[in-house]
Amino acid sequence: MKILVTGGAGFIGSAVIRHIINNTKDEVINVDKLTYAGNLESLAAVQENKRYRFEQVDICNRDELDRVFNEHQPDAVMHLAAESHVDRSIDGPAAFIETNIIGTYVMLEAARQYWNQLDETRKSAFRFHHISTDEVYGDLEGTDDLFTEITSYEPSSPYSASKASSDHLVRAWLRTYGLPTIVTNCSNNYGPYHFPEKLIPLMILNALDGKKLPVYGDGMQIRDWLYVEDHASALYSVVTKGEIGETYNIGGHNEKANIEVVKTICSLLEELVPNKPEGIEKYLDLISYVTDRPGHDVRYAIDASKIERELGWKPAETFESGIRKTVEWYLNNKTWWSRVLDGSYSFERLGKSVDKEVN
Repeated sequence: MKILVTGGAGFIGSAVIRHIINNTKDEVINVDKLTYAGNLESLAAVQENKRYRFEQVDICNRDELDRVFNEHQPDAVMHLAAESHVDRSIDGPAAFIETNIIGTYVMLEAARQYWNQLDETRKSAFRFHHISTDEVYGDLEGTDDLFTEITSYEPSSPYSASKASSDHLVRAWLRTYGLPTIVTNCSNNYGPYHFPEKLIPLMILNALDGKKLPVYGDGMQIRDWLYVEDHASALYSVVTKGEIGETYNIGGHNEKANIEVVKTICSLLEELVPNKPEGIEKYLDLISYVTDRPGHDVRYAIDASKIERELGWKPAETFESGIRKTVEWYLNNKTWWSRVLDGSYSFERLGKSVDKEVN
């Protein structure tokens, strides 16, 4: 099978591509605009593989998307390209509207035109898999409630509202035009190659540098944590075995309060990096509570029983095993994250050197 992956240079997208290339015989076309969060160095292990192709294309560019579809002739689309950082959506929502809503619309139209031209055999086998988030559901009030595939949408932030909008578009293109779509909604991902602005890598790298560990509010916001490589395997199960028109929630069965996550990271660093930055007695001492973000949801938790029941998928990692792997990965891959922090990965992808840009 030949799979077109949008946003394949991002955190989850790159994990999906690595999974496909390393574990299947399928081909991948990676379509990515390479915004700040797109990093081709996350794909260094597979970039020379003959089954991998990269196209630097904005999903809002219809002419370029038509070219990609016609040239590569994919059998399926896995649509991950999205702006995804909640804080950024609060500070500047326009990019989220453009990429997550307009971009998804353009993708759907390009895919529909391509799909309509396929012969009946390929047309019936084609899939458009839209990857979304549990944040579209808002938050949960009860301690025992879980998000299911039929939970009502109540997005809280510009980010989650834009993703909710894109979910509705995808389902409308199935009902109105017959485009064979599937939607997945996932819980919070973590793991290798995570952009350092997100909670877990931010805490790891700040602690290693002796910087404050900023925790919103009282830190009691609860999330279901999903190891990114588990998510990648789930997504592949959906695109290959999922039923058209269905929604599958993907979770890690690992509910943790943010403050618990931060304290776990500190504990692991005490074990793995006992030689702390100067002046630091304990990593826990770096925790600093800051003003909560506007509209911050209190609790997310996924009921992932449907995907296990119908497709046979369940996460391989516990939070304890996954967070240890994650901390160890950051300790062993300083070159990757230091190039992200100093911006050199970005300069080089644009064909510039750091010296040129500074001068």
